[in-house]
Amino acid sequence: MTTQSGARSAGLDPAAARAVLDGPAVDRALTRIAHEILERTGGAEDAVLLGIPTRGAVLGRRLGELISRFEGHAVPVGSLDVTMYRDDLRLKPARPLRRTEIPTGGVDGRLVILVDDVLFSGRTVRAALDALGDLGRPRAIQLAVLVDRGHRQLPIRADYVGKNLPTSMREAVEVHLSETDGRDCVLLGIKAGA
Repeated sequence: MTTQSGARSAGLDPAAARAVLDGPAVDRALTRIAHEILERTGGAEDAVLLGIPTRGAVLGRRLGELISRFEGHAVPVGSLDVTMYRDDLRLKPARPLRRTEIPTGGVDGRLVILVDDVLFSGRTVRAALDALGDLGRPRAIQLAVLVDRGHRQLPIRADYVGKNLPTSMREAVEVHLSETDGRDCVLLGIKAGA
């Protein structure tokens, strides 16, 4: 099982885990986010979606498909690996590098919408901002997340949120997506062994 950052985790204690979003609820949350993006950006004409691997990249592709279906034009979608920009590289085991895929046309002068599965401390988003700065100069940057669980350590907030989920520090949130895990759901529970 993997955590919101894609790293291996001990998993949730099955006896204490509960689903807070099932498959249809995940679909509704993504549909709502796609509509909010279209409303706030006036049709997402100059938007680029960049998902943070692993699950953020999957969610970015899904949002791109929804926006394309609703608006009738494709929104460029890519992925942004933040591994080498993390501030905990020396504190945690080595992580595999993921792919960074920047759509044709790049990010200069565009509205970049970063997409991730869970917003927690804000450190992954900070790393994404640093990585994005090495790729170009967007006109603006926004953040879309499926779940905001609170406990920020940095002054970062999401522009688009599928579900605000207040949690304790003892709890963990796991996002499962059919593309990576075989089913769509969001689980909340206590980490196994905690």
